[in-house]
Amino acid sequence: MIVVNLDVMMAKRKISSSELAEKVGITPANLSILKTNKGKAIRFSTLDKICKVLNCLPGDILDYEEGENEE
Repeated sequence: MIVVNLDVMMAKRKISSSELAEKVGITPANLSILKTNKGKAIRFSTLDKICKVLNCLPGDILDYEEGENEE
């Protein structure tokens, strides 16, 4: 299962959800879905923008944990 650790990187970069959503160009609701691991997919273009704003790599916010997918 893919785990999104977006909140950890946001805390390290001292950026709020509303500020990140605005800079990335997504709604705060969609950002919240990502942060709470309820998202089913993410566009590469969105991931690219998040990484640019947070100055990080995809592996800094995405992790893999063994376990069943909640589909």
